[in-house]
Amino acid sequence: MLKFWVNVKPHSRSEGVSRLADGEYQVSVHAPPRDGRANESLIELLAAHFSVSKSQVKIIRGHSSRKKWIEIA
Repeated sequence: MLKFWVNVKPHSRSEGVSRLADGEYQVSVHAPPRDGRANESLIELLAAHFSVSKSQVKIIRGHSSRKKWIEIA
């Protein structure tokens, strides 16, 4: 099980995952932070980056914040 912090940048021109420090990532998503669309894009990008299914990526804390605690099973 992997747990780490993620800083999310919604409304970004390009999508991507970059590592900031040990145990912290920055994820840029096209989606706006409305109706959970940015969270859905975040889960899709992290699943692709770590080569796991979307159901294995969970947001533990920070559902409505830019800083989120993520768990990958």
